Amino acid sequence: MKVNLKNFNLKELENFVVEKGWQKFRAKQIAKWLYKKKASSYDEMTDLSKDIRNYLKENTEFNALELVMYQQSKIDGSIKFLWKLKDGNTIETVLINEKNHKTLCVSTQVGCAVGCKFCFTTKDGLIRNLETAEIVEQYINVQRFLGDEEENRISNIVYMGMGEPLANYENVKKSVQIFTHPDMVGLSHRKITISSSGILHQIKRMYEDKEFPEVKLAVSLNASNQDQRAFLMPISQTNTLQDLMDLLRSIPLKPGWRITLEYVLIKGVNDSEQDAKRLVNLLKKDKHRFKVNLIPFNPYPSAEFERPEEERVLKFEKILWDNNIATFIRWSKGRDIDAACGQLRKKAVDLINV
Repeated sequence: MKVNLKNFNLKELENFVVEKGWQKFRAKQIAKWLYKKKASSYDEMTDLSKDIRNYLKENTEFNALELVMYQQSKIDGSIKFLWKLKDGNTIETVLINEKNHKTLCVSTQVGCAVGCKFCFTTKDGLIRNLETAEIVEQYINVQRFLGDEEENRISNIVYMGMGEPLANYENVKKSVQIFTHPDMVGLSHRKITISSSGILHQIKRMYEDKEFPEVKLAVSLNASNQDQRAFLMPISQTNTLQDLMDLLRSIPLKPGWRITLEYVLIKGVNDSEQDAKRLVNLLKKDKHRFKVNLIPFNPYPSAEFERPEEERVLKFEKILWDNNIATFIRWSKGRDIDAACGQLRKKAVDLINV
């Protein structure tokens, strides 16, 4: 099976070129072409010898993803990309156009095993983890699609697409190394956020791992008590709310950084005034450590839940702000193209017109 060089962090890429008998500096040359120049073939790598280029063409795989289709929201300009993998599975990536920057929401798994009741991705279960190259190419391909003009640069990456990032720990870690290394993609650490459903031992592992670049953490909370969270998120049956909050309170944070708590507001389930007050009580002792993102539920086919009215969302937000808890409503982008939070799902490629 041919190797994809985008599965390697810089150290591994250096080891690869040295093993082939090439000079070590060739690794940084290759990285420059892959990540800085977004080369679409080895033929473009003109500062490599013809022999090296020919070897790479014959013995490595250049592309892990194939673009099947993309859709752009008529409401907010967000773009959803559908990719076909080598094994025929498909994943989705979403480009979010903000006022002053562009954020890419990447997937880390085909499907998801976590089983959150409000999320469409989990309906197919977990098919498999994505390789590092399959994560990284989402960024490379979308940036190439946009062009390299300054106004089209992707500055932020959020691991909030399909899958639980920390259940694919090693490949996610390596992709973050590639995204943050100055000789590779070179994005700012503070511009990358990993979102987790709250796998306690993996969150702890990430913060204790000296080789995992320091990036921001978001945790899917969605409830103000254990029973409610266990109903919405089966993972909370073994990773309890109390244990989760104890861990999040103990994590060392860089100055000015906060942990984001994501709270999907579901009509008649977790959106009451009482829910908001319970959330205040849960956070008030350490409110400087957290910020809350309120995400009104995004409906999908066969969904058993409904989106709350805007007035109810605003009231919930006000209760938190009145208690000095930093709170932001995330009116999800891309809802008209099923690209919003909780709406991504593996699709059958044969149903799509390319």
